[in-house]
Amino acid sequence: MTPPDFSAWLEYDPYSFNSELKRERLSSALLELTEWHAESCNEYKRLINAFQISTAAITQMEQIPFLPVRLFKELDLVSVPREEIFKVMTSSGTSGQQVSKIYLDRRTAAFQTKVLSRLMSHEIGPKRLPMLVIDSKTALRGRWSFSARGAGILGFSMFGQDVTYALDEGMNLNVGEVKSFLERHNGAQIFVFGFTFMIWEYFVKPLLQKRIKLPLSSGVLLHGGGWKKLQNQSVSNDEFREAVSSVSGIERNINYYGMVEQTGSLFFECEYKYLHTPIYSDVIVRRSPNFAVAEVGEEGLMEVLALTPRSYPGHALLTEDLGIIHGEDSCKCGRLGKFFTISGRVAKAEARGCSDTHEISH
Repeated sequence: MTPPDFSAWLEYDPYSFNSELKRERLSSALLELTEWHAESCNEYKRLINAFQISTAAITQMEQIPFLPVRLFKELDLVSVPREEIFKVMTSSGTSGQQVSKIYLDRRTAAFQTKVLSRLMSHEIGPKRLPMLVIDSKTALRGRWSFSARGAGILGFSMFGQDVTYALDEGMNLNVGEVKSFLERHNGAQIFVFGFTFMIWEYFVKPLLQKRIKLPLSSGVLLHGGGWKKLQNQSVSNDEFREAVSSVSGIERNINYYGMVEQTGSLFFECEYKYLHTPIYSDVIVRRSPNFAVAEVGEEGLMEVLALTPRSYPGHALLTEDLGIIHGEDSCKCGRLGKFFTISGRVAKAEARGCSDTHEISH
């Protein structure tokens, strides 16, 4: 079977398909991916056969068999020859937890990068900006196997220049290093990246304690992951935004939703605080326990679908997150596609965000 090639999708604006056009094209492309994985991954084929699912009977994306995201902790799911694998991504996990393993060949990794580039150009523009990473260089150790945290930093660093790390190896805020970086780029737009909880714990809190306000009003902050720990500290999205602004002057604060199992396929938050589905991916909210498709405005389990996974069958995944779709093609921000919010995690789900599971020893 010929591997699917979705490179033509990169010619379109990420939010340019209305609901009818997107449903038609994305359903067809996802079905092509399903057939590819069923042909190329023995474990995936056995799974869909066990449920007596015929790919020939699938006509829309809601019918595509989905895998529970934690299955990647239990099985090695690969749809290309092992010798073509050049990188393994792992989910973040606390001590003693199993981690997901995502196997990438060069073609899959290249397409993921191109999709992410299209999405990032829409958010911060096409130019590489001076970049401040609210993390430590220690997250990048290893070249064959990357944690979700390290992969996120490395992936987003492609859109930055003079990449500077705000934290030292002990996860302490290096105020002097940050101030030197800001002096070098005085007046320029700054790209600030980090994982939500780590920004709160290792950037916002120390600056509040030291009563320091950094001159970052020209900055745009991109962050994701770690909301569970913030919710445990009773820190809301609005409170997070206000605190970031108070210590840095940053007003453009973009949250995103994504996971290592679908690297490159992200959902960015608009100015009205809704997450948006681009043309390359979609979400379905399903009811528990029967997994029927929920109505707009109804909370349920989030299923995420994406064109990016080719070297492994991760194109339709049932997450452990709860969410609500609020509408489609009608957000005030002007982006076409579904817009949604994440409302929490299912009971007893393990912490799995890139910064939820961050552990350090002193």
